[in-house]
Amino acid sequence: MMETIPTKSRRLHTGFYFFLFLILGSLPSSWANETISSPKFNQILENGILRVGVSLFTPWTLKDKNGEFVGFEIDVAKKLSKDMGVTPKLISYDWGKLIPALNDGKIDIIIGGMAITPKRALKVNFSLPYATSGIGLVTNTERTKNIKSLEELNQKPIKIGVISATVSESLAKRVFDKASIRAFQKSEEAKDAIVNGKIHAYMESNPIPRFIALEHPEKVDIPLSEPLLITKAGFAINKGDADFLSFLNSWIVSRKADTWLESTHDYWFKSLKWK
Repeated sequence: MMETIPTKSRRLHTGFYFFLFLILGSLPSSWANETISSPKFNQILENGILRVGVSLFTPWTLKDKNGEFVGFEIDVAKKLSKDMGVTPKLISYDWGKLIPALNDGKIDIIIGGMAITPKRALKVNFSLPYATSGIGLVTNTERTKNIKSLEELNQKPIKIGVISATVSESLAKRVFDKASIRAFQKSEEAKDAIVNGKIHAYMESNPIPRFIALEHPEKVDIPLSEPLLITKAGFAINKGDADFLSFLNSWIVSRKADTWLESTHDYWFKSLKWK
């Protein structure tokens, strides 16, 4: 003989499912969308345009005599877009505005030599590293002629230039905690300051310090033979797009294996053929 559920028990079951239905129905629609799919990558492929955020730092990104974007990151953006079957749309921002632009949906990806850090990873998803760099130091010869060691730069009258919201800025605050740290929005402003003696030293990702020294050997020099810090750069995208991140990681592995990334990096960072 088939057993039946007691009437009270049936009422409890019915009440529970009704309560569950109410909870699920009240969940934000964005939760459901995130669970079902991650549409951003598919939208990029369907629209045929990849909006790329860049920032002007030679030789990562610069403008040629015709006002066109060129540089290592531009080559990377074009190659990545070609492999995706889309057209890159390059949009330039001051460095500190790149991540806000990404989070606000104004761009799809940051390709700007952005160092992977835990603090940034709270706001964006990083790909695997596609490039390695280091933080170098260039000093104004006249203003540092009596300074004999790195430690002597760490005192109140000394002014150290950096670009705002970069790894260089956070490193400078740790290494030169007694000096005056002056943050610039653009690399050209910092370059002008070090060449013209407005600051004593300028911390920036290599090879910028070396290029400044090559261009102005009578005014600045490179006091260190090794970088102060080694960094790894990754592509940055918004959180919640696993398919896009997976593709980017696969692309990096492939382009490292066929040496395209290495040869392109060497062209821009170890030669002046592009000048």
